[in-house]
Amino acid sequence: MDAQSRGRAEDIDPADQWVLNPDTGDYELRLSPSPPQSPVPRPRRATPAEAPAPERDGREDREDREVPASRRRRAAPEEEPPGRRGRRRPAKKKSRGKRILLWTGGTTAFVVLAAGTAGYLYLQHLNGNIQSVSDDGAGTGGFSKDKAINILLIGTDKRTGDGNEGYGDNGSAGHADTNILLHVSKDRSNATALSIPRDLIVDVPDCPTTQEDGSTKVIPGESEVRFNTSLGQNERTPSCTMRTVTELTGVTPDNFMVADFNAVKTLTSAVGGVEVCLAKDIDDPDSHLNLPAGKHTIEGEEALAFVRTRHSVGFGGDLSRIEIQQQFLSALMRKLKSNDTLTSPSKMVKLAEAGTEALTVDSKLDSITKLKDLGLELGKLNIKNLTFATVPVVDNPAEKVAATVVLKEGPAQQVFDMIKNDVSFTEVKEKEKEEQKKEDAADAARLKGEKSEPGEVRVRVMNGGASDGSAGRELTYLQNEAGVTKSENAGNAPDDLDKTTLEYAPDQADQARALAEILGLSGAALKPGESVTNSQGLPTMTLTLGKDFKGAGVKLDAASGKAPEDVQKSTADKVECAK
Repeated sequence: MDAQSRGRAEDIDPADQWVLNPDTGDYELRLSPSPPQSPVPRPRRATPAEAPAPERDGREDREDREVPASRRRRAAPEEEPPGRRGRRRPAKKKSRGKRILLWTGGTTAFVVLAAGTAGYLYLQHLNGNIQSVSDDGAGTGGFSKDKAINILLIGTDKRTGDGNEGYGDNGSAGHADTNILLHVSKDRSNATALSIPRDLIVDVPDCPTTQEDGSTKVIPGESEVRFNTSLGQNERTPSCTMRTVTELTGVTPDNFMVADFNAVKTLTSAVGGVEVCLAKDIDDPDSHLNLPAGKHTIEGEEALAFVRTRHSVGFGGDLSRIEIQQQFLSALMRKLKSNDTLTSPSKMVKLAEAGTEALTVDSKLDSITKLKDLGLELGKLNIKNLTFATVPVVDNPAEKVAATVVLKEGPAQQVFDMIKNDVSFTEVKEKEKEEQKKEDAADAARLKGEKSEPGEVRVRVMNGGASDGSAGRELTYLQNEAGVTKSENAGNAPDDLDKTTLEYAPDQADQARALAEILGLSGAALKPGESVTNSQGLPTMTLTLGKDFKGAGVKLDAASGKAPEDVQKSTADKVECAK
């Protein structure tokens, strides 16, 4: 919505009321001592003909005054004691980026912080924009400043608003189309945004729901249905989605926020577009997205098409769309936190308007003051410590043609427990790195020490996943070129291995180090264990050629013992290209 006519003074654009305070170096909203106005101004639409020149002249006159004096609404601000004015000026401002960290999610739900920080400058007006519904006792009663925070962010597929007829489910009551459980740690050092697939099979519990007349109606639950039916279906409200999340994860959300398609369009337009990256050309007739590979700045309809696309990315399903939405949210947060946004008064005003008009929140979060308090808590977080993740799932085994998914029980429960116990995903990564460092150090230590002469090395060679005949060819190399004459072919290993290994007894460590040097084995490939008896009745080591075997006499990369990570992860500070 146009930001015109939003200020306290009649026909004055609030963006023009932001001025640079030379004492602090920050932009501040200057409220002039104009004639009395309504204490709670309501939104009204301005026409281009409004905001006449005399009003602009009035602003210019005010800018000739001292900045500190014009900010204070006193009878004689110019006589204010200098010491007092000095006490109002902070000794050192915190980073504006950290103080005004803005989010969006559900496809848009983090948007609240735009309102929660910029918006408090004209609270009463913005309060009128906020819509709220009861949480029906499904939450904790609201977030607390001294506890971890859990916010349920919901993006619906309801086609309300101009230009949205081509999206979503025609006639939908507004299902839970995009769902993110945002967990922020108690110390505000890190956060996890956990996406819950809309097609996940869950049990929706009975949901006591407040009716318009104030009475309570219990909407019966259902077993083994899609998660998205927890909202909209059978007149279910967001409080029912909240109960479903608690039933699924064991985590009770503090609050919820709901946004529809319009939120994506208005928010991206408010910041002047966000930059996204495509690894390939996309032409999706369903979402109406048509963009070539590369980087693009998108807003409005095009931004909505981006977060709605799925058939042209990844595997073409909802899980692929979740990934592209996470990339979009990261890009939007980077733009919201950028100086280009934070130092633009007009953008901040537009963000406050877009944020408050885009959301429906629970009744425990129904004022700008509450949103501002939440915004300031979340603003303590550095976005590089925000991890996007998705509930681990597998295709539903009950379906011949995969259309829904079910929990991957072990990993999913581990993720839920981490959130419930306030365990940071980023901390876990750091701990994993530390453990890996220790393992790497232990691996490297196995390569240090005395080495036997090649002729003293006894080893049997087995094929454990290499191409046919590899054991024989490697044996020929060892005996004829490497001088390892006490070697023999032991045929195929009982199991295939991804990586080549060398198992040896403790008293054969010098032989193991010698063979590792000849073959280029890493310390991770050396497996202390037991020796076996060779054909001559003597103890011998076992070399098992894995799938990484490159050929007889070809040394393996010393780093090949490190297993690649197969779990997709992303953090909000990194640019990802949709594939």
